[in-house]
Amino acid sequence: MQNRKSIKIPQHIAIILDGNRRWAREHNLSIYEGHWRGMKNMGKIIKVCADLGVKILTVYAFSTENQKRSEEEKQGLFKIFRHILKTKRKEFKKNSVRIKILGDISYFPRDLQKEIIKTVEFLKEGKKFQLNVALNYGGRVDILQAVKKIIESKVSAENITEDLISKNLYTSGDSDPDLIIRPGGEMRLSNFLIWQASYAELYFTSKLWPEFDEKELDKAIKEYDRRERRFGR
Repeated sequence: MQNRKSIKIPQHIAIILDGNRRWAREHNLSIYEGHWRGMKNMGKIIKVCADLGVKILTVYAFSTENQKRSEEEKQGLFKIFRHILKTKRKEFKKNSVRIKILGDISYFPRDLQKEIIKTVEFLKEGKKFQLNVALNYGGRVDILQAVKKIIESKVSAENITEDLISKNLYTSGDSDPDLIIRPGGEMRLSNFLIWQASYAELYFTSKLWPEFDEKELDKAIKEYDRRERRFGR
């Protein structure tokens, strides 16, 4: 990428990890292998984003709709999640990475829930880079649980504001995404950060996630740099 000083680097990038299964089929591989390649690619993109000066990367790893997939596919994903959590903790700690989970992890097997909680706790002091992992996440459910929390706290209707809702979302405390990237050729958000995406720049590409490399990220950021963000002004 050209000199960092001459290009706007988005402070918060969000990515929909789409295309693992199609990539696997194109290469005559199992769905499990497609997801595995996708997770390996995520590790590379995390490093590139951190090196560029991105502060937050949010990845859509498992949606509420993914619950409908076959038990075999879900168990394969859970196996990959366990492996990544166990093998990457120390590396993330060394690189001052903090992890935040977006979503309801109670859906996952108990041992996986424990690994997730253990990893978040282990990395809570990370200051350089924040990785948000959307697990069993849906944008509508995110808004719904925020509204329920507000109701339970007995806030009067006249005191409910956009800021209050934002503070009760899974992303509470984070800036909204500047750039949302979707590989895989689909041109929709698929229930991802639908509140937080109000003023995000959207970038779609036909590249499947396992082949979305540093050059593809470079293209997305350069396109972001070319756009004028007016926020309704």
